[in-house]
Amino acid sequence: MANNAMPHILAFDDASPFATLVESIAGKGLPELQCCERFGRMLGVAPAMRKFYHHVGRVAPTDATVLLLGESGTGKELAALTIHALSPRQKQAFLPVNCGAISPQLIESEIFGHEKGSFTGAERQHKGYFERANGGTLFLDEITEMPPELQVKLLRVLESGSFMRIGSNEEIACDVRVIAASNRDPEQAVAEGRLRLDLYHRLNVFPIYIPPLRERTEDVELLAQHFLDELNVAHDTNKVMTPDALASLSSRNWPGNVRELRNHIQRAYIMADQTIGVTALTPDLAEREASTGLTLAVPVGTSLADVDRKIIFATLQLCDGVKKRAAAILGISLKTLYNRLEEYGFPEREAASSVGESLPSLEESKVRNFPL
Repeated sequence: MANNAMPHILAFDDASPFATLVESIAGKGLPELQCCERFGRMLGVAPAMRKFYHHVGRVAPTDATVLLLGESGTGKELAALTIHALSPRQKQAFLPVNCGAISPQLIESEIFGHEKGSFTGAERQHKGYFERANGGTLFLDEITEMPPELQVKLLRVLESGSFMRIGSNEEIACDVRVIAASNRDPEQAVAEGRLRLDLYHRLNVFPIYIPPLRERTEDVELLAQHFLDELNVAHDTNKVMTPDALASLSSRNWPGNVRELRNHIQRAYIMADQTIGVTALTPDLAEREASTGLTLAVPVGTSLADVDRKIIFATLQLCDGVKKRAAAILGISLKTLYNRLEEYGFPEREAASSVGESLPSLEESKVRNFPL
């Protein structure tokens, strides 16, 4: 493409016909990038986001498998929804599955289904996600949390386009586009034995990196105002945020990324009567940043696995051991947090004593820097 031009950033609603969408983003000549705030369900104008939009615009009209990489809270499910909405499958089902939130004993049945009587408690036939997503898109979030034995069966489905319900010998053909996502470095997950190498290669057809909020700080005010507008519409109010309050958000550190920012705006909305000023935005941030466990440093050469472990223990300390709150701050499910703690082999008393160690900064360690 001449001058490395990006494709046109298109705002659309759910009712937009596919032909118009594809023609707009992938038409002859791929028009120059224009300054719009939205791309599908995504919001932002930062250069890092424009690069992301470029990749989405390229891959969405195809049937290629996509691997979304990025930190927790960056909007991987929204990205998957945008890819689906800009694809020929937009009128078919989009089914999200959090692989870390389903019990290992149930996940195979949930994904592939089962026949009546195939195991204790199977009182009726159950259609799994692949069967229900036929013709549409299946989003597999936290793919590295999927049990290794199930990864083998997933690979077979991706290769053959067919699967069997538990308790059946009948092959069922399916036409499903798979979009997978991970907040871990997939190559590190392969090295640790958490992700099969052959499955990684099969999923890694078109990897897309979703930038964290610190790499798109110019979008913070835009996102904050958008979240406030959503709350005003939902509750029939007209609360406003002062310019100083909006500006103060851009200087903050948001380790939980867009999800954390959204939750923070919701809290400020609840606490404020009509006008949201700096003081309404400050209390929980000030308390959080005053905590002794938040100044993190990591030596160059620290493994990503060790960085993850230290951050999790530091967050548990910050939350006084309340795992539900820690999981929310980390942007992972409670089930995933328990899985990580079990993986580390630390009982709670050891976890509490480990959080006092020197802890890594995400900015310094580039923990989630997944270049394409």
